[in-house]
Amino acid sequence: MKKNEGTLDRTVRVVAGLTLVALAATNTLGAWAYIGVVPIITGAFGLCPLYSLLGINTCSLPKT
Repeated sequence: MKKNEGTLDRTVRVVAGLTLVALAATNTLGAWAYIGVVPIITGAFGLCPLYSLLGINTCSLPKT
């Protein structure tokens, strides 16, 4: 599968995901904040399934 997330997009996802997981681990937001694992995974792989469905691509690499 082709990457569809750019560097800034990936960085924001990972930081936001880590923040949510940290807040869940400290019981500040509750267990629902473990949903932060999803943006961590999508940011790590550079692939967002929702972006694929919607035809969005924030990656600066040329399409081939």
